[in-house]
Amino acid sequence: MIVSGRRLRMGLVGGGPGSFIGPVHRIAAELDREIELVAGAFSSDAGRSRDAGVLYRIDPSRAYSSLDAMLEQEAASIDGIDFVAVTTPNFHHLPAVRAALAAGVPVICDKPATATLAQAEELATLVRAARLPFALTYTYSGYPLVREARARIAGGAIGEVRKVVVEYPQGWLAGEAAGKQAEWRVDPVRAGAGGCIADIGVHAFHLAEFVTGLRVERLMADLGAVVPGRVLDDDCQLLLRFDNGARGALLASQISVGERNGLRLRVYGETGGFDWKQESPNILIQHHLNGRTELVQAGDPSLGADAVWSSRTPGGHPEGYLEAFANIYRDFARQLRGEPGSLAPGIEDGLRGMRLIETAVDASARNLGWVDFPGGQDN
Repeated sequence: MIVSGRRLRMGLVGGGPGSFIGPVHRIAAELDREIELVAGAFSSDAGRSRDAGVLYRIDPSRAYSSLDAMLEQEAASIDGIDFVAVTTPNFHHLPAVRAALAAGVPVICDKPATATLAQAEELATLVRAARLPFALTYTYSGYPLVREARARIAGGAIGEVRKVVVEYPQGWLAGEAAGKQAEWRVDPVRAGAGGCIADIGVHAFHLAEFVTGLRVERLMADLGAVVPGRVLDDDCQLLLRFDNGARGALLASQISVGERNGLRLRVYGETGGFDWKQESPNILIQHHLNGRTELVQAGDPSLGADAVWSSRTPGGHPEGYLEAFANIYRDFARQLRGEPGSLAPGIEDGLRGMRLIETAVDASARNLGWVDFPGGQDN
């Protein structure tokens, strides 16, 4: 499908009262005025869905109690939705995307793709067969300076990559998992086989591959459930080997007291290195072999096309998480309008993320040491 000449109409799945990520999707989608939220199946409880519709300020008749009802009634409307955004817990991703694609509706979905690798493989088959736009919200790939680092590495700025270190420490699950956002993430029924590795480890993994252009071929995993009584992992460390021979390390934790959202990527090559921190996203540090250190800042005139397109304000005006999230939606809008240049993560990224979760969980549980990463050569 190709939509042109008007704003794209979004239907939201999930995002009911108490949701964190639902409103984030709405803000990100509407930031550039290319998309508007017009409908939603916000909750399976009709009353809660109506309440959410009031909060989102949409037509009350378009706050549905089920996805099926939304797809059916929106299809019959002359101003029906153009796509759906799936913001539910992981276990609901596959049935929601399946229903939307079967109705001929494109989808943008929260990461990870599904709750299990088997579901992700089924989803990939559905997406390929449907030939409709599909994207995943690996948000951190939307930051302008992340895209700048990717472009510079691809252009040979640091020579061949030799070492990749990516870390993602948080501390919010160091104690009891209390509240809606925490409870489902430690529940294997709703979250799947992985805890921390599925919630934030896949973000770190995707960022490392996205920026370097490399693919992990082997890994060694050590995952643990540190908080007493917890079933799913809340602390992870992985050693990585990339397809060019480069070595890497991935650290992800949700029990690191005092940490907030400390995603950081360091990439070292033959002639230089890059260092980027999510909590200081408007600065990219580039190290040179001669000892010189360069501070690349958001809005710099030296930035390449991808970073410039992903920026909205002049230098010195900070852009952050919501703007990066919005860039994924801008990319997705490009796909819906039939325009080139989208960097939005897709189903192949989703498959790799699910392979990471299941491979790491299994290898750690069975103390297997180094194991091959399935699909290590996927593009």
